Amino acid sequence: MAFFRSRARRELDSLIEEIEINLANNYKDVAHDARRRLGRRVEELYADGKLKEKHYRAYRARFETYTQIMRDYHH
Repeated sequence: MAFFRSRARRELDSLIEEIEINLANNYKDVAHDARRRLGRRVEELYADGKLKEKHYRAYRARFETYTQIMRDYHH
């Protein structure tokens, strides 16, 4: 249930939603920016102890998936 998620996880879920919306609307540059922010925030929150190991691995896997999906997106 999303209501009981930590603030850190809600923040990351919001970034994932932003990526999904931008990909769906073909806003590739904005999606790339959101992907970079996701990767940076996952690392920061984990380093600060605000993200558990299992959640870190799950969000890191999502980041890697988006990286693979967007690898051929260029101007």
